[in-house]
Amino acid sequence: MKEILITTELDPQGYLIKERFGVVFGVSVFSRNVLGNFFGSIRAIFGGEQSGYAKMIMKNRDNAIEKLVENARNLGANAVIGVRFDSNEFDSGKGQSMNEVVVYGTAVILEKK
Repeated sequence: MKEILITTELDPQGYLIKERFGVVFGVSVFSRNVLGNFFGSIRAIFGGEQSGYAKMIMKNRDNAIEKLVENARNLGANAVIGVRFDSNEFDSGKGQSMNEVVVYGTAVILEKK
């Protein structure tokens, strides 16, 4: 499969924007298991890095990017420009912490100058 360029730039140097498809996005929601939440809260009391939580967020971010790329590819784009991330944490209503990552940008066809 052809690689999709993902960039935060709005006007990538060395490229011309040949066609714009509009906004594309990827959304991913993950939760930690009960034990992960328990040990994370213990670590929070004593301070220090929440490595399990950090790994989950990175996996969640990567999953959202994969969905963004899939949506861009389905439109026929070869790049997504102006990429931004948004992340939120919320309670599932049952005491389960959920992490949501949204990534979005503009799907385009870029051509080298």
